[in-house]
Amino acid sequence: MEHKEGFFPGVRGVEIYYQYWLPDGEPRAVLLLSHGLAEHSGRYANLVGYLVPRGYAVYALDHPGHGRSAGRRVYVERFEDFTDVLSRYLGKVRGWQPDRPVFLVGHSMGALIGGIFLLRHQTELAGAVLSGVPFKIPDNVLPITVVLSRILSRLAPRVGVASLDARGVSRDPDVVRAYVGDPLVYTGRTTARLADELLKAILRLREAAAGITIPLLILQGGADVMVDPDGARALYEEIGSADKTIKVYQGLYHEIYNEPEHERVLRDVEAWLEARLKPSARARNLAD
Repeated sequence: MEHKEGFFPGVRGVEIYYQYWLPDGEPRAVLLLSHGLAEHSGRYANLVGYLVPRGYAVYALDHPGHGRSAGRRVYVERFEDFTDVLSRYLGKVRGWQPDRPVFLVGHSMGALIGGIFLLRHQTELAGAVLSGVPFKIPDNVLPITVVLSRILSRLAPRVGVASLDARGVSRDPDVVRAYVGDPLVYTGRTTARLADELLKAILRLREAAAGITIPLLILQGGADVMVDPDGARALYEEIGSADKTIKVYQGLYHEIYNEPEHERVLRDVEAWLEARLKPSARARNLAD
C-alpha cells in the first residue's frame, strides 16, 4: 500500500489537505471519501485497511474548516463551498486515475455533501455509498429553532450553537477515547452559519432526491443517536435510482466503519462495489 498527501487551493483561497492510498498494482476502482462533521479523513483507517489491499484506491480530503485543511473551524460561508471543493478534488483524481470508475463514499455530513454533490455531478461517478445520512431534521429541532438558526446565521454567523456528543460515535470505548483525544477532531460548538447551512442542505436534498439516479448504497446504524435512522429509510424511498440498496445494522451506532462489527459492514460495501464493477451490472436492477 502506498500513501501520499498534499494540499490544493480550495474556494475563497482556503488551502485543502488531501491524502490517498494506492493498492499494489493497478486499482480496480477509485473511492472518493467525504468525511463527517468536525472530524477528518484520517479517521477511516478501517475502511482503508480493508478495501485498499483488495484493489481499491481511496482518495480523501479534509473539508474546509476541518482537519488539516485551512479555514475557520466548522464554519462555511455557504454549503456549496463543500461541494465546489469536492468537485475540484474529483477533477484532480480524474487526472491521476483517468481510466478508473469512481465511487463516492460519504459519511454523515460527508454523506449530505455527497447527496448535494450528486445532484449536479452524478454523471461523473459510477455510484455512491452514503452512510449515516442526515436526511431528516431531528424531532427535537422545532420550527422556531430553524427560524432562529437562520436569524443567528445572519447576525452572528461564527457564534457556536451546538456540539456533538462523542458517546454516540461508537459502542467501542477505545474509538470514543481516540475521537475525544484526537487534536484534529473539533470538539467545540458548531457555528451558527454551518448549522443553518446544514439544515438548508437537508431540506434541499429532500426536495430533489428523486433526481439522483445512479447506483446507490445507503448504510445506517440502527441504534444511531446522532442521525435519525428513519432518515436513511426515507432517502431510500425518495431517490430515483433504479439500482438502490439499503442496509440498516441493528444495534450499531453512528460510525459504522468504527463499530466492533465494522468488518461485516465493509464486506457488504465490497460486495456491492464488486457487483457494480461487473460488465453487466449497469444493465440490470440489482435487488440486494
